[in-house]
Amino acid sequence: MSVLMINDIDAGLGRFGNTQVTVNNQIVVGTLMNLCDNPTRVSVGQDWREGDITHRIPIIVTGNDFSTIYAPLIRDGRMEKFYWQPTQEDIVNIVCRMYEKDGITKDEVATIVNTFPNQALDFYGAMRSRTYDQSILKWVEDSGGAEDIGRRFLRQRKKGELPVFIPPEQTVEALLESGHSLTKEQMLIMESKLSKEYMKNMDEE
Repeated sequence: MSVLMINDIDAGLGRFGNTQVTVNNQIVVGTLMNLCDNPTRVSVGQDWREGDITHRIPIIVTGNDFSTIYAPLIRDGRMEKFYWQPTQEDIVNIVCRMYEKDGITKDEVATIVNTFPNQALDFYGAMRSRTYDQSILKWVEDSGGAEDIGRRFLRQRKKGELPVFIPPEQTVEALLESGHSLTKEQMLIMESKLSKEYMKNMDEE
């Protein structure tokens, strides 16, 4: 049994603003529409051959904004659409699996999720990564700083005295601190809007 899985199809085929449609976009859309209409017939190149018969397999695509995709491809009859909006319990369970090896309890995960509502799931993974980043930076500083670190480690390796990095012990306090740091970065990006400053002359034309 087989299945064709395409993740984030709107990132490749979607049209955002005045983005240009390429030949590759058109080929992919045309091929997918043909597979929907003739699921057992696949062309190789420009010619249709008698041997171009294949078993029908399901095609599953994921995306965030299907309104950007060529409308005939997603019309009823060609595509069966399912909308998934995770509930609070779903988010807690997913994040709980992220922190499963760190010993964070489900109640603590619920506290984290409630502290940072309306965030993408990637945000909670970034919180965990941020604690590792901070620990690695501190480990580098404790090992003598970033200057000439490669040469220093090579000398220590020859002597068999390489420093050992101990992964940080995840705590709710450390994760919350990382979360607040990430939200500050988000606010800074939203408030600065440097792209408008750089392209302010475009509005005048």
